[in-house]
Amino acid sequence: MRILYSIILVVSTLAGAAQERVLFRVQRSVVSFISDAPMEVIKAQNEATAGVLDRNARGFAIRVPTAAFIGFNGPLQMEHFNETYLDSNTWPNTVFQGRIIEAVDLAVPGTYKVRAKGTLTVKGQPRERIIPCDVIVTAEGIRVTSAFDVVLDEHGIHIPGIVQQKIAAVVQVKVDLLFKPAPSN
Repeated sequence: MRILYSIILVVSTLAGAAQERVLFRVQRSVVSFISDAPMEVIKAQNEATAGVLDRNARGFAIRVPTAAFIGFNGPLQMEHFNETYLDSNTWPNTVFQGRIIEAVDLAVPGTYKVRAKGTLTVKGQPRERIIPCDVIVTAEGIRVTSAFDVVLDEHGIHIPGIVQQKIAAVVQVKVDLLFKPAPSN
């Protein structure tokens, strides 16, 4: 978690945030994906995401532990996901860090449609992305939801010809994160 706090502080500084930092961290998360190929549908989800959000600077860093995905069609599928395709031992986390583009005040309750611009790193392969998000600010915290596609080949995940009918070249990802105020140090 300290690494994530360090990342968010750097992101906030680079974003030119002169105002006070108000950090929120992920308290509840569901990150899921679906590979909908002609011969097989693969679904998995992860509830172990960590992350921080600087409410004033709108900077963020999210870390999803790759090996924490569950719900595959069977243990062999999960093994192939971690060992063959995502190489979880070498690249244990997927990371998205960046900033919310729109100048929304995340201290004001409401619902906002925003875009998160940053670097999505999967299997050690970084790609600049702009991802549409819905943000709901309430007394409970800041909830961020999103749905977007990830092209596997862009992140060095190659699907052998023999299983191309069972694994989609593009997977759909859904994210649901609840951020709450981080404790003061």
